[in-house]
Amino acid sequence: DMHGNAVALSGRDCSTQRHFQKIFEEGPPSIVPKATFTQMERAAQRLTQNLGYIGAGTVEYLYNAAENKFYFLELNPRLQVEHPVTEELTNVNLPATQLQVLMGIPLSNIPQIRNFYGKAPEDTTSPIDFMQDTYVYPTKHVIAARITAENPDDGFKPTSGKIERIKFQSSVSCWGYFSVGANGGIHEYADSQFGHIFAHGTTRE
Repeated sequence: DMHGNAVALSGRDCSTQRHFQKIFEEGPPSIVPKATFTQMERAAQRLTQNLGYIGAGTVEYLYNAAENKFYFLELNPRLQVEHPVTEELTNVNLPATQLQVLMGIPLSNIPQIRNFYGKAPEDTTSPIDFMQDTYVYPTKHVIAARITAENPDDGFKPTSGKIERIKFQSSVSCWGYFSVGANGGIHEYADSQFGHIFAHGTTRE
């Protein structure tokens, strides 16, 4: 925020990729021990604080499970299309939080952030040390799947053509959105992704 604070809103695992493009993204990361993941969060917080970064961003790491070590990849200074995974895990509306931060409101004064740290609704003043205090660990698992127009018989190359039918019924635990509708199409210059499905449950299974 504008007051030098940085909060880590859990995390996501995007290991499942094809042609360097994410296919599935899920959270919280299940392969990383919690103690190591906390180190990753703290490192991300220190990075953004040292940069004087203000706003939402995603710090990405490579994780070596055999050695339990992680390596910095990049900082994406924006919301990513998988941000609903984080929102479902944390109950924090990221676009709304970003706007509040840019209005100059300290992170510790934002109700959804306080709730993420287990603060009661009537407690609006007790301090939060984002580098020391722990948040309420998510009680659910969330998975996002990209829906793409690709040809598996041709090395999963992007394909174009007409969409004859899209039928998907969202529910409380599974919802999706699509950039095309019935009688629409995907032209040859478009990205192969045309939809996203998000689902959550009490466990990964």
